[in-house]
Amino acid sequence: MPFYENVFIARQDVSAAQVEVLAESFAGIVAQAGGKVTKREYWGLRNLAYRVKKNRKGHYMLFNLDAPPAAVNELERNMRINEDVLRYLTVRVEALEEGPSAVMQNRDRGDRDRGDRGDRGDRRPRFEREPREGVIPEIIPEVEGGEVA
Repeated sequence: MPFYENVFIARQDVSAAQVEVLAESFAGIVAQAGGKVTKREYWGLRNLAYRVKKNRKGHYMLFNLDAPPAAVNELERNMRINEDVLRYLTVRVEALEEGPSAVMQNRDRGDRDRGDRGDRGDRRPRFEREPREGVIPEIIPEVEGGEVA
């Protein structure tokens, strides 16, 4: 059977638990048609690039499918009917990825401690530093009685 990747975006109004229930129903449709969902990833509530049906955010879900084309057609038909699904995209792929997707890998990388950029705790504030050689320091006018001298 051919392999597919399917990503759908659910409305921001539904909860994450409702998105899981929605994903279960879609996985059941694929199973009834003779296919199987090999991987399912919830990417979370993310900002959309532009408003879609008055929504600025959406719940993203990824499916890796090992299914016949008829099962994918039935899945897409049900996604089109469901009013909680804003958008969906199905792509045929040569092989299914093992492990986390690129989105999940980026999320894991973003959660790491930012200590690897070097500690800047010993730096003085900018106005307390001596000027670099060859750079003329900015002259700040003196203020007396609320007026610039």
